Parts: sequence; structure tokens; C-alpha cells
Amino acid sequence: MLILFAVMLAGAIVLWVAVNGMMLFFNRISTRHYDESAARKLIIGGGIVFPTIVIAALLAWGLSIMPDQRAPGDGLRIKVIGEQWWWRVEYWPEGAETPIVAANEIRLPVGARTEFNLTSAYVIHSFWIPALGGKMDMFPGRETMVSLEPTETGVYRGQCAEFCGASHAQMAFEVVTLDTADFDTWLAAEAAPAMAPEGAKAQRGAQVFLAEGCGACHAIRGTEAVGEVGPDLTHVGSRESLGAGVLEPTMANIADWIAHTDDLKPEVEMPAYDDMPDDDLMALATYLKGLK
Repeated sequence: MLILFAVMLAGAIVLWVAVNGMMLFFNRISTRHYDESAARKLIIGGGIVFPTIVIAALLAWGLSIMPDQRAPGDGLRIKVIGEQWWWRVEYWPEGAETPIVAANEIRLPVGARTEFNLTSAYVIHSFWIPALGGKMDMFPGRETMVSLEPTETGVYRGQCAEFCGASHAQMAFEVVTLDTADFDTWLAAEAAPAMAPEGAKAQRGAQVFLAEGCGACHAIRGTEAVGEVGPDLTHVGSRESLGAGVLEPTMANIADWIAHTDDLKPEVEMPAYDDMPDDDLMALATYLKGLK
């Protein structure tokens, strides 16, 4: 995508310099009178023909690289489902019979082409990682495909690029690209069940999680929580953001999110637990933060 940006920028500079250069030349340098025929040739040639040639060349080159985004993947397949307003993510390694479920974050191996199968639960969304590839719409009841091949490690922002409701602007996700070995290590850890809570406070938080009925909507693999309505929280403490890009995943922000969900993300389905005692709230935040 950096090459695409550089080429398009170069084309824009060529047009800008040509058009403004002609204006400067004929207004400041060559101020002699031009007859109607010469003026017409300048306007048609410089104002229509030349820009058309440059824009057509940019369009042809841009279209030539689009098939890469439709190329088959190298083995790993990721299914992304657009929810209101978050992202359900399923990793399907080659030969896998069941997915590794995550949410609101995507991790990719560098140097390998990953295939994305995209769909939506309710309304049209648009899957977009500006630094890695173009947009692809996501439709309820229909699956679209795009493939991406990151070339260097880093953390990038993804975003829904189609207006989808009240919290559309707060429907983001992080994309972390890793070396192949690091990705394989991470994927194995992501497939594992949740870690047992360490310490009395985290253990108390696990009890609060179940007592408050959080497991009816959220899953934490290896526990009694098997809900499928909301994001999978098995390894929520290791993610780069909270609430689909809304907050940094600090313990204080986790507590704030639980207590004031509707204020932070309007019309979200998760109820706000603003009446939860502070001790229980911080214990629950401690437990969730420890789910690495």
C-alpha cells in the first residue's frame, strides 16, 4: 500500500506542477497575446488531454495490482464477522476442523498471504486496513473474500468504512503483524483455554463474572462461560485495545467499560453495570486483565 500511495502522490504532483506551472508561465512570464486557436489548443491539451492521460495511466496501474487482493491464501484463513459494533474473528489454520475464536483484533504472519472471508450479522459493514489493503464490504447472508500479505512487522489500525449505526466511528480493530515463528507461538497460545486466575482478587473476579451472568453472553474457554452473543474473552487481557478500539486495555479502563458501557459506545447491546460495588468491579477488572 505504500507503493500505491507513492505512485498516486507522484501522479498528483505531476498534475499539480503542470497545471500551476502553465498558469504561472502565461500570467507572469509569457504575457503576450495569444489568438483564439492557440488558446484553444493550450486549454484542450493542457487542461483535458494531459490530465486524462495521467489519470488513465494511474487508473490502469492501480487496477493491475488489484488481483493480488483476490489471490488465494497460503494456508491460514480468517473469518471476520461484523457485529454491532465489534468484530468476531475466527482463525482457521490449514486442515483445522474448528476455529480459534477471538475478537476485535487480528494477528497476521509476515511474508504469507492470508485469506479473509468476510460477512456481517445485521447490516452492511466495510473491512478496511489502510496500511495493508483496500476496503471490502461485508453483507448479511453473503461472504466476500480478500487476501493480504504483510511485508513487515508492526501494529496497524483497521476500521469499519461503511456507516453502520450509532457507534460506527467506534468500530475499529488492531492488526498486529508478526514473524512466522512468533505468529505460530501466539496462535498456539490463543488456541489454549484461559489461564486460571492468580491471586485472591482475580479469583474473586472470576466468581463475580459468573455470578453476574456475564457467561451468558461471553465465552471464556476452559470455564463455565460459553456465551456466543458478545466477544470471546478467553485472552482479552493480551489485546491491544478494549471495546473495538475505544480504550487502551488498562485495568482502570476495563472497570470503566463495564460500569459505563452505554456512555462509551452508544446503543451497544452490553448493559452497563453502574450499580456494581467498587470492590466487585475492580476484582472483575483484575480477572479480565489477567486473561492473557
